Amino acid sequence: MGAIIVIATSAGGLDPLLRIVTALPPTCRASVFIVQHIGTNQSILPDILYSRGNLPAAFAQHGEVVERGRIYVAPPDHHMRLGFGSTWLDRGSKVHFARPAADPLFISAAKAYGERVVGIILSGANGDGADGMRAITAHGGLGLVQDLNEAKFPEMPLAALRHDHPEEPLTADRLAERIAAHCADL
Repeated sequence: MGAIIVIATSAGGLDPLLRIVTALPPTCRASVFIVQHIGTNQSILPDILYSRGNLPAAFAQHGEVVERGRIYVAPPDHHMRLGFGSTWLDRGSKVHFARPAADPLFISAAKAYGERVVGIILSGANGDGADGMRAITAHGGLGLVQDLNEAKFPEMPLAALRHDHPEEPLTADRLAERIAAHCADL
């Protein structure tokens, strides 16, 4: 199993997310997991990501085997968690008023994959992802956050910075470059 990239986004995060996904090379062997705060609303995010990027994207399925070079999106109203080699979906309690939420994904990824995890927190208006980012870095993974001056809603990246010590915040373009380079190194 290669690198695991987990990304959290909420209000104002679609544009930076698209920059990251479009920068991923078609040869990327990482498995990418995305949580967007969408609640029970319908979403076409996998279609958007697939049409703009170089990797296949789809909503994660409960018990699905994780494959390299794919993008998995948390479906509406479901938390997405990772076990070693598979995805798990549930409708557990909301976390930071959100379902899907980043913390369940980030924490489970850290426990299952340790230092192979790269966590990214983009624009959003609550503290979701901060506890998960702390788990990722505590397990030897890499924590990245969007630049606070660029994020339309900097509360999520700011919460991660306050609760943990991820690397210096980066603009969306620099995040995209960093992740694309990380994929090239696999």
